[in-house]
Amino acid sequence: MRAIIVAIAISFSAPLVFAASDGVWLKRVPDQDRARINPYALDENAAAAGALLYKRNCASCHAADASGQGKRPSLRTTRVQHASDGELFWLLTNGNLGHGMPSWSRLPEDQRWQLTRYLHSLPLEETK
Repeated sequence: MRAIIVAIAISFSAPLVFAASDGVWLKRVPDQDRARINPYALDENAAAAGALLYKRNCASCHAADASGQGKRPSLRTTRVQHASDGELFWLLTNGNLGHGMPSWSRLPEDQRWQLTRYLHSLPLEETK
């Protein structure tokens, strides 16, 4: 059963990356969510915890270094890196089903904030 859940999560993660890269999702974030502040914003331990969560839930689609792979976009883009904590948290919570990204609301809220902290700790991708 767990393998099925993981397979479903992975299959829906790919569109998450695409959804993150096109930026359309940003227009749907309510102002009150956009302004939310990450309670772990300055916590390096949260970034480390988020890295483990990323490895377990996201790396298979977005690559271990979050640079994207195949049609799955990089999470190290300016658009993602300049998104507010509240915007990334909203995307993780609600997903973007139109682009195939699932909701990660099944993760506890503190884990979604840790993932947000980790995503913001990533270096920007190098321009080619």
